[in-house]
Amino acid sequence: MQNRLLNFLLLTALVLALALSTVHAQSAGSWTMKAPIPTARTEVALAAVGGKIHVIGGSMQNKAVTLHDEYDPATDNWRSRAPLPFALDHIGTAVLNGKIYTVGGFVASVHKDGQPHVLEYDPAVDSWRVLSPLKVGLGSVGVTGLDGKIHAVGGRTPAGDTVTTHQVYDPAVNSWSERAPLPKARDHMALVAADGKIHSIGGRFGASNDMTDLHDIYDPASNSWTSGPPLPTARSGLAATLYEGMVLVLGGELAPNTFAENEAYNAKTKTWRTLAPMPGGRHGTAAATTGGRVYLAAGSLKPGAGGVTDQMIVFSLP
Repeated sequence: MQNRLLNFLLLTALVLALALSTVHAQSAGSWTMKAPIPTARTEVALAAVGGKIHVIGGSMQNKAVTLHDEYDPATDNWRSRAPLPFALDHIGTAVLNGKIYTVGGFVASVHKDGQPHVLEYDPAVDSWRVLSPLKVGLGSVGVTGLDGKIHAVGGRTPAGDTVTTHQVYDPAVNSWSERAPLPKARDHMALVAADGKIHSIGGRFGASNDMTDLHDIYDPASNSWTSGPPLPTARSGLAATLYEGMVLVLGGELAPNTFAENEAYNAKTKTWRTLAPMPGGRHGTAAATTGGRVYLAAGSLKPGAGGVTDQMIVFSLP
């Protein structure tokens, strides 16, 4: 009798564990709203370092700003940090060795005068340092860190041309070098490193309605690009981050609407998954991950500079 009871209890526990595992695997996640950023703006950059979220630069009334705000998830509070040395929006960012690196950016709307600036922020001393610049100014350039180096891919020149350029910055020697270019020029895309490779996803070829579902994967070992499964919902003006081993691609714009889509790519299974959409479409924001959560701040709820918001929204899976 006791053995039967024990077997029954073990079987019940196993069924419950499997059920909970299935629920977790199938969960689309959820969103919460946190304290708003002190100054609403759009076309911002985000970076997570030391458990804090930094919101850098952006645009107000069609002009770039130097604002730099830091959010503490533990206290749900914001504070001002050292401003950018230059007013910039549409900046690319990466984090290496506890420091934030910014690449390029525009000075005003729409996509005006892409800059060659490369900057390093050290949160330990709350200060910026100017580094070796890009050869040609770029805005809306895709930026990510991999193997101790920073990759800057695509972007838009001061003349308004999208490029295939793929440049790599080595902090150890403060210099740039060239790598295999993108198969097709574009900007306003997602660029995220996952499992030792770089994923360039979505974006636009020129105008905001000339967007794509392209997914190109860069292998540093062979210095080459290959095609990956396309983004389920073609869009540009994206936010993106690595979360739970997945590349999350969020938001975007196509007049007269913005996208609320939250789609995730698993590099191991080579499949896309649809997660809980954001609480309202938006673009001009960016994403950063810390403490098992994804943070997005500011941006525009409508295409262009319409509906500029101060919202801080947070996504998590159970």
